[in-house]
Amino acid sequence: MNKNKILSKERQDALTPMDAFNLMVEGNKRYIDAQSEGIDLSSLRNDSVNGQNPHSIVLSCIDSRVVVEQVFDQALGDIFVARVAGNFANTDIVASMEYACAVAGSKLIIVLGHEACGAVKAACDKVELGNITSLLSNITPAVDQVKGSISSPHDSSNTTFVNAAIEENVNQTIDQIRSTSPILKDLEDKGQIQFKGGVYKLASGKVEWI
Repeated sequence: MNKNKILSKERQDALTPMDAFNLMVEGNKRYIDAQSEGIDLSSLRNDSVNGQNPHSIVLSCIDSRVVVEQVFDQALGDIFVARVAGNFANTDIVASMEYACAVAGSKLIIVLGHEACGAVKAACDKVELGNITSLLSNITPAVDQVKGSISSPHDSSNTTFVNAAIEENVNQTIDQIRSTSPILKDLEDKGQIQFKGGVYKLASGKVEWI
């Protein structure tokens, strides 16, 4: 795909969900290998004025070390990105995904967790602080789920426990999106979109798919 040319509606329509996934996998490999493709931002800005046709939407954490467009080596107009600490889904996030897929034609939904996630660590430690307490309640079910399979201590000092909670949070988020959005579930059942979950590794830059 030419990164210096905005993704057209015709090209987006021709992509399958697996095509979109392969674009993200290939982009992540370029990022890992420090071979990201050059981008003519001026040209892309001009081309994007009249519309956008992103092939995917990614739900990620707000962590400043996880720059989604760079991680997948995607250009202006290629992907939608929704971000919230702990990469969980709420009504607004799910509605944004419905817009991306049912209205704008995106083919792939990625829920992207990351190594050493501060929000998940805070949930493991049962932090209570202002509105953060409410935010962490969205992650607590994943933390509680893995307690039975991981030896104590069940707090952020246990890297194995934190890593298991990070993966479980991604999986539960995907399940929640399916269960709360008949629109997206119907598109998935028809083969028009796919869900993928991954965890970003900070040192290597690799997204490990789960």
